[in-house]
Amino acid sequence: VMKRSVATWFATYTSESSVPIPILTVSAAAAATAAVMPPPSLLRPPLSLLLRRSQTPSPLRRIPSFTPSPLLVPPKRRHLSAAAAQLADPLSAAGAEEAVAGFVTGKRKATEVAHAVWRSIVQKGDAVVDATCGNGNDTFALLKMVSDDTGRGRVYGMDIQDSAIDSTSSFLKMAVDSREMELVKLFAMCHSRMEDIVPKDSPVRLVAFNLGYLPGGDKKIITVPETTELALQAASRIVGSGGLISVLVYIGHLGGRDELNIVESFASSLPADTWVSCKFEMINRPVAPVLVLLHKK
Repeated sequence: VMKRSVATWFATYTSESSVPIPILTVSAAAAATAAVMPPPSLLRPPLSLLLRRSQTPSPLRRIPSFTPSPLLVPPKRRHLSAAAAQLADPLSAAGAEEAVAGFVTGKRKATEVAHAVWRSIVQKGDAVVDATCGNGNDTFALLKMVSDDTGRGRVYGMDIQDSAIDSTSSFLKMAVDSREMELVKLFAMCHSRMEDIVPKDSPVRLVAFNLGYLPGGDKKIITVPETTELALQAASRIVGSGGLISVLVYIGHLGGRDELNIVESFASSLPADTWVSCKFEMINRPVAPVLVLLHKK
């Protein structure tokens, strides 16, 4: 259109109306100017420039703030730390009353009740005993309950199986720092000998038992009633006033019910004036673990 050198432009009205056809008159100067103007395609900015302009943020547009990513942690260690921290964190874990209510309504496990009661009794700087380390979850939870900047807390861990001690040690090395690791003493020995490893002048706040077989281990290797009874007697002697003996008995395996009978017999024999004995059991779930708690007044 711009290349035309005519002096007049006209447009026809194509409808069948009788309206007169308008005539547009252009001056000679305007026509001459139009004749030398470049085509519209040359007046447009390049497409790349348009794209760059479209990507330029408006002054009112909010520019996302940059948040540095956390330090990279090996996936295995991060997973273990998160899983274990959930067992020991008093801010996110349930209180004892909430855990008991949850157990009654079927929303909490016996293990959660045990850990909640532990947290209500164990204090920073205390000495505690994990009489059956297993894979180290309880050992870790207890360590987080007693450790502080003073370094006075102690966790004495025991298990008759070397593989359990190795698993616990490996777990703790990945889940805690070297300062906390120094607070843990692990022994591959029978839990009936706990008096041999705890200093005589060190009152114990808690002794924890998980009776049965090692999760993921040989199911033929189990705790037995005879040594369990000796271990309970030893625990009652080393636990100080205000302390607790916690016994979680798994009864779904051969011999588990016999061991529970020994634990209940021991609990019922404790004098009522110095001990409080109680039991948490799902009566209509015959193979569910049973929690027995013995509190020394």
